[in-house]
Amino acid sequence: MAAALLPNTLAAAGKKAPDLSVSFHLQAEPGDRRAFKQLTAGKEVLFSKSAEISTKDIVAFRSFPADDGNSYGIVFQLNKMASNRLRNMSTAHQDKLLLAVVNGQVRDAVLIDKPVNDGLVVIWKWVSLAEVKLADQHVPRIGEDPKTWKKRIKKK
Repeated sequence: MAAALLPNTLAAAGKKAPDLSVSFHLQAEPGDRRAFKQLTAGKEVLFSKSAEISTKDIVAFRSFPADDGNSYGIVFQLNKMASNRLRNMSTAHQDKLLLAVVNGQVRDAVLIDKPVNDGLVVIWKWVSLAEVKLADQHVPRIGEDPKTWKKRIKKK
């Protein structure tokens, strides 16, 4: 219970926000030794240990209430290099799953059904309000001027 309160306590004390870790892992082929098993949609699926997209690739985000009514979804805007990587990966690996992990916890998986050309990657559900607040400490909202974001963060 104390660990769950830690991020808010540190932010309130004016200290640096705890690190945010976001990664997206592509479905791996059977027999791949650099993969981990994850129960997804009722079956065990292999995913690459190496992330296709990670926190360093994110330049902005937007959260939204998830359809489950209990959690949030989050849209991440990627930098130019990661946007190109996402476009290439989503073109080459259609019909595979992409697994989202936030701070070491699996959040959601999506089926790649078409190329992603807009540089946006989405976690549709199971993101907590605390994780949304943590993201707010690390990157601006989509469309928010970085200078405005920095002023807003300093006020908190």
